[in-house]
Amino acid sequence: MHQPPSETPTPKIPFRERFKKLNINAFLGDKKGVKYFWIAIAFVITVGVGLLLWIKLNPIPDVPDIAPVIQKKPAVKYYSPLSGILVGDEAATKRQVTAVMIENSPDARPQSGLKDAGVVFEAIAEGGITRFIALYQESRPSLIGPVRSLRPYYLEWASAFDSGIVHVGGSARALTMARSGSYGPDMDQYFNGGSFWRATDRAAPHNVYTNFDKLDALSTAKGKVSSTFVFSSRIDEKKAASPSASHINIPVSTGSFAVTYDYDTASNNYIRKQGGEAHIDREGGQIQPKVVIAIKVAMTYAMEDGYREQITTTGTGSAYVFQNGTVTEGTWSRDTDKAQLKLLDASGKEIPLVRGQTWVTALASEKVVSWQ
Repeated sequence: MHQPPSETPTPKIPFRERFKKLNINAFLGDKKGVKYFWIAIAFVITVGVGLLLWIKLNPIPDVPDIAPVIQKKPAVKYYSPLSGILVGDEAATKRQVTAVMIENSPDARPQSGLKDAGVVFEAIAEGGITRFIALYQESRPSLIGPVRSLRPYYLEWASAFDSGIVHVGGSARALTMARSGSYGPDMDQYFNGGSFWRATDRAAPHNVYTNFDKLDALSTAKGKVSSTFVFSSRIDEKKAASPSASHINIPVSTGSFAVTYDYDTASNNYIRKQGGEAHIDREGGQIQPKVVIAIKVAMTYAMEDGYREQITTTGTGSAYVFQNGTVTEGTWSRDTDKAQLKLLDASGKEIPLVRGQTWVTALASEKVVSWQ
């Protein structure tokens, strides 16, 4: 039987022997190839060592975890359209304005609630006796008075603020105007007695008082829950480096009704005096508005239900705006008896007012406003 030839296994050669027998020259082809091979090896080693050394000398810094920056929207600020002061929310800017006739005879002093008003108009009511119509929006004093009778010009000034009118009776023409419904809700004490009371510590007729709990309820009952109007633009206060109007004389009347103001540098307010004495709010203390305005108006004396002061609130006239320790001379104007009072400087531009209580005094055109 035929036997296939047996295969002889190939002997294993140790690695050391195989390395010795490695023919690099044969592998690369010639001696020049060997030279380039070792140059390449040396270059790789050099670059590697250099890279390791650079990494050691210049370690990669740890990158901190950075929280994403969330841009917060700036808080919305709301300002009273009446006084320009900061208020809590948008609802406060739309709150109804309430205008209250407040007496100023010596028997009515000191008054209550005047210091809290945003804007006050002052003029002669009769016989040289001045009276105020005080306008409130964001403030709600707990006591206001003594409340007294209405005159047409106070009603006309207040109507521009879309306000309710609080009073105790009035002159014949004023009552006709108020009851027409054309000038805002008529809140006369004669027909709304439950919203007023008579104090026992003063004699009539100087003792009618009210408060804003009662007035707000009355306004709501009459459907008046908001006011829409635009008064002068308001700006942040900025004291003058050198005040030029530190003492102001506004001769709206004489004797105990003569009005002066002294500028207080520390507070940037104007300290109000009547007849040379401090004008005090019984509960609030010294009356000291941020802005004092004097406007010159045409005044006559005419018969209504008796002889009454007649003040023209429309047209134009001289105006003096005191704020920040200085004065701006200009003009006032009103197109209609329900239009807003405009205050313009000598170049015809609107005079912006500092934020805070503003006191407007109307005096006869022939009177002289002075300051020093």
